[in-house]
Amino acid sequence: MAKQMRKVRVGSVVRTRTDKTAVVEMVWKQRHRLYQKQMRRVARFYVHDSLNQCQLGDVVRIQETRPISKTKRWRLLEILERRQVAEVRPIELESDVEDVLAGASAVLEEAVAEEAPVPEAEPVTDQESLIDDEVLLSEEGPQDEGLTADDEDLDDEAAPPDGPEPEGQEDRES
Repeated sequence: MAKQMRKVRVGSVVRTRTDKTAVVEMVWKQRHRLYQKQMRRVARFYVHDSLNQCQLGDVVRIQETRPISKTKRWRLLEILERRQVAEVRPIELESDVEDVLAGASAVLEEAVAEEAPVPEAEPVTDQESLIDDEVLLSEEGPQDEGLTADDEDLDDEAAPPDGPEPEGQEDRES
């Protein structure tokens, strides 16, 4: 392949775990032919990095070359920009969240403690409870105003039923 015909791309490094190899991702937008909506396209290239100088997040320029391994067909030309990317594991995130939640619950407990205290119920003595029972049992206590002494003497059978009578009940009475 002639050196003038080799493709050159610019992308960002997304993985550097393997020795002398970096994975570079190039992202571009393309319109859908029918729906005309912007679609995000991603191309990943395995790049030969002989000095292991690439780091996560770096913006690099790569060039097409002869096959170096089964998947490597690109080599590193230069690093255009260094970027700092924090490597955070999910376990670390969970512990951070737990710390934040613990701090928030402590602040909430302090805020609740600073509010006006709720008065505690005083224990009832035997004399007070006797007085309450006497009021309830006496004739002066609360009574149902709808009932009279005559109503209490009536049997449940003689009392007229609430609502309309069923159809079969009319024949039995006459």
